[in-house]
This record gives sequence, C-alpha cells and structure tokens, in this order.
Amino acid sequence: MGTIKVFNGALKPSSSPPLPPPVTCSTSCTETVDGCHEFKINGYSLAKGMGIGKFVASDSFVVGGYTWAIYFYPDGKSVEDNAAFVSLFIALASEGTDVRALFELTLLDQSEKQRHKVHSHFLRRLDSGPYTLKYRGSMWGYKRFFKRTQLETSDFLKDDCLIIKCRVGVVKTDTEGPKIYSIAVPPSNISQHFARSPVFRAQLFGPLKDKSTHCIKVEDIEVPVFKALLHFIYWDALPDMQELVGVLNSNWASTMMAQHLLAAADRYGLERLRLLCEAKLCENVAINNVATTLALAEQHHCFQLKAVCLKFIAVPENLRAVIETDGYKYLRESCPSVITELLHCVASIGEHSFVACGYGKGTLFDGSDTNGRRVKPRLY
Repeated sequence: MGTIKVFNGALKPSSSPPLPPPVTCSTSCTETVDGCHEFKINGYSLAKGMGIGKFVASDSFVVGGYTWAIYFYPDGKSVEDNAAFVSLFIALASEGTDVRALFELTLLDQSEKQRHKVHSHFLRRLDSGPYTLKYRGSMWGYKRFFKRTQLETSDFLKDDCLIIKCRVGVVKTDTEGPKIYSIAVPPSNISQHFARSPVFRAQLFGPLKDKSTHCIKVEDIEVPVFKALLHFIYWDALPDMQELVGVLNSNWASTMMAQHLLAAADRYGLERLRLLCEAKLCENVAINNVATTLALAEQHHCFQLKAVCLKFIAVPENLRAVIETDGYKYLRESCPSVITELLHCVASIGEHSFVACGYGKGTLFDGSDTNGRRVKPRLY
C-alpha cells in the first residue's frame, strides 16, 4: 500500500511568477459598400405640371443588400413651396430598419463647363456622420433642390432632358475575432501515388474503364474549374484563382471559383483539395456570397463551413442584407431545412445579445435630420 505524508509546516510561497491571464482580441471594421445609379429624365416639359407631390421615379437598384430608388418631383413635394422648386430624394425601397448610409445627389451640367450641382456628405461624414433610414419608404433629399425658373434656363436641362446621378454608401460593420473553425488539412501525399483521384483511377484502370475508348468524357464542370482541378492533381496546391478566371482584384470571382472547385473535389474524391477550398471559403464569407456558400456546405457536408456561414448570417445587420440577395432565394429553395437551423441560430444570438444600439430618429427631409444637421450643396 502507498503512504500519504502530511506536512504540518507553513506553506512557502512559490518562487515562480504567476502565469499571465489569457488575452483575446477582436477588431471592428466599419466601412461603406458604395454604388451609383444614373437616372435620365426625358421629356421634362411633359412631366412639368403633373401636380405638387407627384413624382417620376427611377428604376430600383441595389446597394449594400438594400434596394433604392430616386424620386423627382417636377412641381415640388410640398404645398408651402407653391411649386416654385423641384424636389429630389433618394428612398429606401426594400424592407429594412435603421439602415445607415451616406448619400450624394448630383444634377449633371450637360454643357462643356461641367459645373455639376452636387449635394453630398461623403466628404463631410466626420461632421455629421451617416444618416439612418428607419423603414421602407424613408427618404433623404431636398424639397427645395433647385428653383424651377432657374433650372429651365440652365445648362442642366438640355433637349428637354435632365440627368441625375445618385451615389449611396451603405455602412457595414464587421467584427473579426479568433477563428471559430479549425480545418485540419492533411499533408501532401503527391509522391505516394500517380492517380490522385479515386474516381479517375476507377475510370482509367478499374471496373468503370471503357475499353472502347482511350479518353474520359468529363461533363457538368466548367473549363476553368477543371483546369484548377488538374493543377491540384499535378502540383498538390491551389492555383491563383483570380489569374485563372482572368479577373484581377476580384474576391467575388475567386470565391466563386473556390465554391465550384470544392464541389468538383467532392465529386472526384480529392479530400485534401476539398478541405483547402473549405478553409478558403471560411476566410472569405461576405454578404454577397454567404447564402450560396451555406447551400454548398449543406450539400457537400462541410460542417465547419456551414457553422461559419450560419453565425455570419445570424448577426442582425448581416441578416437583413443577406435576405435581399438572390443567393438567399436559392438557399431557401434548395436547402429549406437550413432555414430552420438559421432561425435557431438567430434566436440563440438574440438570447445572448447584450448590446443595444440606436442611431438617430426621424425621417430625413430637406437635407437635415432631427438634430438639424445639414449638408451644403457643392458646385464644381
């Protein structure tokens, strides 16, 4: 039997210093997703006289996951202005709450002078900050955008046509912390066998071999994706995605290539390539690709990629934008069971949320918010 010794003396302090507490870090990055739309109004003289509060509207356009439209009032928006001014507004045309954005409305000078009439706060955001649109139909703009008599004798009107350019910058905030995934990619094994793919091996040397032909017909795969697949088979590494698709500085193109390559790797039994693509897609999850990436993860059993996508979409700011994308419609139709999992994830985040933010109140009209902040016009 063993013995237990009891020490009755006083405990001596340890000579080694205590270990420092673990330190974690995260980074919050706030930026704008910008987009522009040009609205040409032909037949201004025919639109004139339609009545105060009546408007002509542009086609809708999407910026930052939200739909927008330009509204031009040839006889003004308000009765108190007695149709002396034309009014111009940009409006949120899709569902959304507390959408923060920067705006710029430009009436183009159609002469050689190029002295455009610009109302912008992109360059003055430090003074006033972004504006907040509270709901669908909220507007930003000017009831007294231009005096009508001056407009009709100016270089802004040419051949009975006006050209309006609108720029929108939707504010997005993303917080980056430690990776929530750890994908173990196996080491290279290119030296161990010649036929890297078990599917190709079966087609070339196994029971699937067609004795009547000396070639394999590959279907349902795009040429750039197959080139990337062959690159991995011969070099055991991912190719330069952007160079392969011929698009420079396009994360969107390289992400799409990684999506197709992951599906091809799963189809041809290239597990290491599949894991490399999964890790790459985890690093590049964004509003415009997360829904299609989630559908891909569900279809090809990429559990860590699926978890990353669900957590990203469940953030309230991201959720509103993702729902507006075509990828979300595809996800809903192709993988309806994932929507249920997403709802559980959203509910979980809601239960544990401890941050509540509010950004201003009231719809913005006439270039100012409820605090009286204004944007001065700029001519150049």
